[in-house]
Amino acid sequence: MRKFSACIFCLTLSLSVLYAQKKPSAQVWLTDSDHSILFQKQSKGLSFKKADNKLPLIKVDDTQSYQELDGFGFALTGGSAQHIIRMGSNARSALLKELFAEDADNIGISYLRVSIGASDLNEKVFTYNDLPNGQTDPMLERFDLGPDKKDIVPVLKEILAINPAIKIMGSPWSPPSWMKTNGDSRGGQLKPEFYEAYARYFVKYIQAMKKEGIRIDAITVQNEPLHPGNNPSLLMVAPDQALFVKKHLGPAFRSAGIDTKIVVYDHNADRPDYPISILNDIEARQYIDGSAFHLYGGKIDALSDVHAAHPDKNLYFTEQWIGSPANFKRDLNEHVEKLIIGATRNWSRNVIEWNLAADPQNNPHTDRGGCDRCLGGITIDKDSVSRNPGYYIIAHASKFVRPGAVRISSDIIDDLPNVAFKTPQGKIVLIVLNTSNTAKKFNIASSGKGAITSLNPGAVGTYIW
Repeated sequence: MRKFSACIFCLTLSLSVLYAQKKPSAQVWLTDSDHSILFQKQSKGLSFKKADNKLPLIKVDDTQSYQELDGFGFALTGGSAQHIIRMGSNARSALLKELFAEDADNIGISYLRVSIGASDLNEKVFTYNDLPNGQTDPMLERFDLGPDKKDIVPVLKEILAINPAIKIMGSPWSPPSWMKTNGDSRGGQLKPEFYEAYARYFVKYIQAMKKEGIRIDAITVQNEPLHPGNNPSLLMVAPDQALFVKKHLGPAFRSAGIDTKIVVYDHNADRPDYPISILNDIEARQYIDGSAFHLYGGKIDALSDVHAAHPDKNLYFTEQWIGSPANFKRDLNEHVEKLIIGATRNWSRNVIEWNLAADPQNNPHTDRGGCDRCLGGITIDKDSVSRNPGYYIIAHASKFVRPGAVRISSDIIDDLPNVAFKTPQGKIVLIVLNTSNTAKKFNIASSGKGAITSLNPGAVGTYIW
């Protein structure tokens, strides 16, 4: 009888242990807007169980899925690369591992945007085919990656050694000045007689980067085509962009066997008509993968208008700056709500912050219009690194929502904007922001069970189970 009782006890204990092992639980990573917690894993996770209360409920449903994600990251401007390449080798190696490695101790950035030629966050304006006044080079015989070979190219090679699968998007701020109506790096339009040469310029760029071992996954046709006041910049209205793509750029890519994606627009959400009008052009749309957006104007849900008009085309969020000096609470809340949550809820496949790195004086930048208040995700002062709001904003998604994850359904709750994803490994990731001025207690429900948690005012939580 004692043996039988002992067996019953052992069986009961074994079942209890098995149940405890199978009971779902969630990791919790928090950032508090008062700086008290900065993207830290909490020692106590969440346990899912049957729950019956009247707290707000975020129900996550992985049977309803939406777009696949390409990743989260930053613009690797020429200035960013300049600061990184000047670091000592040990400090640089440690920083790049922290930013790009996918292991448990790092944030795993998976998407980068680089400028094709200079952006306004380079020391000087340049293109890959700069010529003395009065000269032209339609066949681009003098094409050369030039200054990029000193910083962008070597930094990208080090990043690719850490994460060979990282996606890279290239965007031009201006063609060579000899191709433009005003002969200047700032403003002007692309001369029609140089449309073919400019298409060849993109081809040569992609081929030159490939020779360096760098694959360009996508290009946008023009950064901020309706903002010719930056330096460098170009005015390119929608009909001109459509014509350039359908008659020159698309055919040039096809002829050269290039599979780099062509993405149109790359400007603010206040003009969804711009990409829609191009995608309405049957001849142009055959070459176009999708359209890209910034959010210095308009509302993020405009991306869904473009998706509704052309659901077979992809959407990308490619730029939003944080101004210096930072306001941590404001920046964290605005960018998590509008970009990490808002852009992905409105069909974007990625989120890119502007930009990765600057020095304590927000240098470098070009004259005559370069951004002198653009705060990097990190600030680099020789070998010293400090982390700014953009770092934590991106980290809350990049570390867990890896390429190939899909957005899934999650309930919209007042004061608790959120977005959910399912990873290729079957994990669920839920990102929640408390936009209210008081602490919020709420339920997270998944697969018929719930977990109770809370967020301080302005705090961001990422939950993984």
